[in-house]
Amino acid sequence: MHHHFSMPSWRFLQVWRRHFLVWRKTLWASLAGNLGEPLLYIAGMGLGLGTFVGTLDGMPYLLFVGGGILAASSMNTATFEAFYGGFTRMTRQNTFHAMLVTPLDTADIVAGEVAWAASKSLLAGSAIFLVGALLGAFPGPYAILALPVVLLSGLVFAALGMVVVAISPGYEFFPYYSTFVITPMFMFCGVFFPLSGMPEPLATAIYWLPLSHVVALIRPLTIGAWPSDILLHLALLLGYFLVAFYWAVRLVKRRILV
Repeated sequence: MHHHFSMPSWRFLQVWRRHFLVWRKTLWASLAGNLGEPLLYIAGMGLGLGTFVGTLDGMPYLLFVGGGILAASSMNTATFEAFYGGFTRMTRQNTFHAMLVTPLDTADIVAGEVAWAASKSLLAGSAIFLVGALLGAFPGPYAILALPVVLLSGLVFAALGMVVVAISPGYEFFPYYSTFVITPMFMFCGVFFPLSGMPEPLATAIYWLPLSHVVALIRPLTIGAWPSDILLHLALLLGYFLVAFYWAVRLVKRRILV
């Protein structure tokens, strides 16, 4: 029994492919779920509340909130795929155990889970992007570059989600993470209003959370500006991903091999 960390191999693509083939059977229901809520937010907050707010940070509120919702949806989609898809496959369906009797390693399985959850973020993000663009929420000439950021964000939050999956005794554990980690980021990381509007110590603390950097990259791209401090944002997101992935592999290995 090995507990050391091993790098994933390209075999993780087989895990990804397996999840894709299963998901394809429920494609429309899944997309409707991923798409419905963010679109209601963009329409309700951007077009509805935007009428009263007017402009924020020098732009119409629809544009401000559009980029924020695109960023937040990548976090939510990846997290909940890791939670309910990953946890079900690990504990209820014993898919991970079945994979381990093939040449797949734990690192391949976790990499496949993370890549799949990030792919779902990209799928949902692309759908939101298309409809949001029709609503006029993403007018920037290189707004399409927001989608690679959505994929990176999906990788970060899927890896973080797999850490939680590995230590969760059951589904009832997930609402703690949702309530105390995901929801605060959704509310305070710049999705609905800028960080500059908050007290200095709180804004500084929130700045270091991963969603703040996703928003800082996506919003300028969607409105036609170039993000500032790009390398800093990318480096921090990469750092979050690498640390979370390392621990996800170690903890999942301990969970399924003991």
